[in-house]
Amino acid sequence: MTTRPTAAEAGLPAETRTELDRFTDSLWLEHGLARNTLNGYRSDLALFAAWLAKREVPLRCARAGDLAAYLAEFSLRARPASQRRLLSAWRRYYRHLLANREISEDPTLTLDPPLPGQRFPKTLSEAQVEALLAAPDTGTPQGLRDRCMLEVLYAAGLRVSELIGLKLFAVSLDQGVLRVMGKGSKERLVPLGEVAADWIVRYVREARPVLLGGRHCDEVFVTRLGSGMTRQMFWRIIKQNAMVAGIPAERISPHTLRHAFATHLLNHGADLRVVQLLLGHADISTTQVYTHVARERLKQLHANHHPRA
Repeated sequence: MTTRPTAAEAGLPAETRTELDRFTDSLWLEHGLARNTLNGYRSDLALFAAWLAKREVPLRCARAGDLAAYLAEFSLRARPASQRRLLSAWRRYYRHLLANREISEDPTLTLDPPLPGQRFPKTLSEAQVEALLAAPDTGTPQGLRDRCMLEVLYAAGLRVSELIGLKLFAVSLDQGVLRVMGKGSKERLVPLGEVAADWIVRYVREARPVLLGGRHCDEVFVTRLGSGMTRQMFWRIIKQNAMVAGIPAERISPHTLRHAFATHLLNHGADLRVVQLLLGHADISTTQVYTHVARERLKQLHANHHPRA
């Protein structure tokens, strides 16, 4: 799977672009990384290569001092998460060259990762989620579809790409689970819940045939054009319904219900490892950010309701 060349590659030598092709293809074949991750790594490396080119240094010949100088400039305009992705791209790239004996030493060994930021995911209270779920007009095919999408997103904690890519054959109402294809083409089974399952039954029976108008589509959630839902359209759907529910625009995004799913599970006593499995996180450190959100919520409840707070 060849990744898409980025704008930063326009002025790079053909040899460097070919090198990036080989590197991203290797990552995909050996580790099954998602296309978005590969594109992010490629973009980071291309920008670094363009910076090196001004100093007449080929990408593969960069030394530890070059990496440190670039990171010092990059950190002035980039968030810690972006810095960590850059370091990850560097490590994977130079270790790839080292394994293939194309370089003799790894220039990333002396680099320290940036300190983790304190940016917590935006989430919603349980009352706000209920208001959002109730916002669509279920008397229309579009409204019934929107309600079903929101219910499934919150009930299963899906990524938006997983929701819009959900196929009919991946929904098992008898067993109450969804077969979800996550990042890196990793499949997982996710419990659905009775409420969301009931909304799927109603949507598939009453609204989906109307929206399709006799056309065929494998995706569960479709548009009135008879095709699968898109990320852009779902963004508009969630924004419109958030407005109806009285939720401020800055508090909502297509990922917000996934954050709410994880936070509410932890608030109600779920084990962190279980939440990790449900979310499809490869590393539990990714899931741990939700413990901070849950902790802040508990502090707020204590401050509001305890007589000695």
